Amino acid sequence: MTPEIASALMPLTRLLDPERAHNMALIALRLGLAGRDRGVDDPILQVNPFGRVLANPIGLAAGFDKNAVAVAALSRLGFGLVECGTVTPRPQDGNPKPRMFRLVEDQAVINRMGMNNRGLHAYVERLAALPRGGVAIGANVGINKEGADPERDYPALVAAVAPHADYIVINVSSPNTPGLRDLQGERRLSAILAAVREAVPVRPTLFVKLAPDLNEAGLEAVVEAAVTHGVDGLIISNTTISRPDGLRSIHRGEEGGLSGKPLFELSTAMLRRAYRLSQGRLSLIGCGGVADGAGALAKIEAGASLVQLYAAFAYAGPGLIPRIKRELAALLRQRGYGSVHDAVGTAA
Repeated sequence: MTPEIASALMPLTRLLDPERAHNMALIALRLGLAGRDRGVDDPILQVNPFGRVLANPIGLAAGFDKNAVAVAALSRLGFGLVECGTVTPRPQDGNPKPRMFRLVEDQAVINRMGMNNRGLHAYVERLAALPRGGVAIGANVGINKEGADPERDYPALVAAVAPHADYIVINVSSPNTPGLRDLQGERRLSAILAAVREAVPVRPTLFVKLAPDLNEAGLEAVVEAAVTHGVDGLIISNTTISRPDGLRSIHRGEEGGLSGKPLFELSTAMLRRAYRLSQGRLSLIGCGGVADGAGALAKIEAGASLVQLYAAFAYAGPGLIPRIKRELAALLRQRGYGSVHDAVGTAA
């Protein structure tokens, strides 16, 4: 099966409960039913983040493959980077079901999953077994809902996954774990980052993932804390607890984090602010509402060196990735850029 055929079958999955459909998609990926992208990426898409040469800047965001069970299959679909997790020290079931809702009319998703995952031990075993190749692998780490000690748990998580990932993401921005977003405050985040630096002497490539709901002062404090403690970059952004005007779906009032098309403007505006505040001191990954090449380029021009997506991939399937890459390459040339790097921050 090719990615295009797999994508053509995606409407059938909407007959199923969203979480069940998601789990079936992971099984299909592991069985090789999504095919692979056999095309050769346009050279204009090549990027060089964190010392790695990647064929393109398009990545899969965390949340799709929480337990790192389908990373190898996802890596064959044409992504430049694949991020798995969020993983917590101990397994946890997450929040009661139902906890994932399609907003089809809005091309969006609301989830309150609660970072359900099988725990760090199983996650690291799967990462360790992966072949390392041209696709960068990211490990997204978080803390358990109960019994957590952030200054203890984040360093232990980073140390455990560091040998097996190209970059690590500290998730302090999921809206579905009580108190987690409070860790974005300057004092708590600084304490966590200092603890990580002390516990992990060989410094891995480290990103912090932020909520798009941070105010201006909060974002400035996070940027300075990240720079002070040697963080490589920020991911902007996670899901939002806000509800933009104009949502049409009957599920628009569900609690949880909103992702997909309605998140695009909010997350991109925050990305521009972060780019201006960081002044080249941090690398930025743009995430939130990307569904086509124009959206990817908008994130790049707002300051992102890499771009991630999730909701659009869940709706459109694996055929989306080759299409986005073709569209992005064409737009880069139309606007006179010689590379992705040339476009970074030009509209910030």
